[in-house]
Amino acid sequence: MPQPDLGTAAQLPDTRAGRWKMLAVLLVCAAPVIASYFTYYVIRPDGRRNYGELIDPQRPLPALAAVATDGKRIELTALKGQWLLVSLAGGACDAVCQQHLYFQRQLRESLGREKDRLDRVWLVSDEAAIPDALNTALQGATVLRVGGLEQWLQPAVGHKLADHLYVVDPMGNWMMRFPANMDAAGAAQAKRDLERLLRASASWDKEGR
Repeated sequence: MPQPDLGTAAQLPDTRAGRWKMLAVLLVCAAPVIASYFTYYVIRPDGRRNYGELIDPQRPLPALAAVATDGKRIELTALKGQWLLVSLAGGACDAVCQQHLYFQRQLRESLGREKDRLDRVWLVSDEAAIPDALNTALQGATVLRVGGLEQWLQPAVGHKLADHLYVVDPMGNWMMRFPANMDAAGAAQAKRDLERLLRASASWDKEGR
C-alpha cells in the first residue's frame, strides 16, 4: 500500500500557524483604522458635531410663486443649482432680520475662494416696504417676496421661522437649520459647518449657476 507523505503532513501545522500569524499582523495594522472609523461614525466626538441641526428627511423646494425686487415673477424652484443660505422675515426687517443679513454676508465672505458656491437668499414674507438703508447690505443677495413658506421650512420648537438661518443644497433640499439667537461664536461654528458641506460636495457641486 502507498505510504503517507510524512513530509507534507508535518508541514500542515506550520502552514496553519503561519496563516494565523499573518491574520494577527493584519489585525494589528488595521486596528487604528477600525478605531478611527468607530470613533467618527459611532462615538462622534464633540469636535465633529454639527452646529446646525440636520433635517431628516430633507425637504425639497416647493413650487411657490415668488416676486423679485424688480417685479419679475419666478418659482422658488428656480433657486436650485447652488448652495443657499436662507433668511426669512417681513420687509420691515427688525433687529433679528438685520443681524441675519449681516451674518449671511459675513459667512459667505469668510469662505474665501469657495464663496461663489453659496448664494445669500432673503425670503420676504409680507408686502411691507424694504427700507432703503438695507440696500448696501443686500448687494449681491437674492431677495424674493413669497408666502406659504411654512409648508416647507419649520422652526425649532418654541421659535418662529424668522428666528433661524437655513441651508439648502444645490438639488433644492432644505437640509440644515442653524440655531436661533446666533451670535459671533455661533457664526464661527456655522462657518465650519458650511466649509464641511462644501468640502464634501466638491466632486459634484459647481461654482455659480
